[in-house]
Amino acid sequence: MGMSLFEQKTEEELWIEFRKTESIQLRDAFIRQYMPLVKYVAGKVAVGMPGNVEFDDLVGFGQFGLLDAIEKYDPSKNVKFKTYAVTRIRGAIFDELRQIDWVPRSVRQKSREIEDAINTLESRLGRTASDAEIAESLGVSEDVYHRIIMKVSGTSVLSLNDVWHNGDDAANASIGDSIESPSSMNPDAIVEREEIKKVIVQAINELPEKEKMVIVLYYHEDLTFKEIGQVLNVSESRISQLHTKANLRMRAKLTNLRKGIM
Repeated sequence: MGMSLFEQKTEEELWIEFRKTESIQLRDAFIRQYMPLVKYVAGKVAVGMPGNVEFDDLVGFGQFGLLDAIEKYDPSKNVKFKTYAVTRIRGAIFDELRQIDWVPRSVRQKSREIEDAINTLESRLGRTASDAEIAESLGVSEDVYHRIIMKVSGTSVLSLNDVWHNGDDAANASIGDSIESPSSMNPDAIVEREEIKKVIVQAINELPEKEKMVIVLYYHEDLTFKEIGQVLNVSESRISQLHTKANLRMRAKLTNLRKGIM
């Protein structure tokens, strides 16, 4: 039944009709149409996650995001629903992961130690810190630092938007949320979100070249670690390591910059 609706009318026409009628039949058709997208996003998030995080649970979390996207999507904003929904789905998954506190305390502590070391070093140096400098700051060898990075890999898959989550909806700005109708936000919130986007771009541009490439290919081009490895001609585990290091750097930079603009 869902497919027949999409065959009879364009998707844009269906969205306009849904916004007018709030039809349960149309809502269910959109859910069926975009469930594969939920599974795709859940699959991307699942890469590198610890074994205690089940794929089916991630799909279940993502469904909440899809429902939220369907309820809030505004077809008049000239943004494809898929683009809008991906951010909502990913955000819902991470919201649930935060609530169940899935990261072991020891790993969370180690991750925070690395972020703090990066933050302190880069504030002092005024530039991106090298692996050797971070390792020295932590009091370990570079090899041990790389082993630690592999241990926390998977716990740093948090979306870059997660850095801005502080429990306050007004300040809980994500890149995808900036697509939302400006009429639903006050002028101060619009300015703040634009500022955050600038900050994120700045933080990405300050990453070492390979880490920057991984972030762009993973978050912007939507490639998997395996696909990025093929592009950069390195192993999937090496991409996972680069992704983790980039995320830790980004979180350190964004946390620092966030304090300056919030």
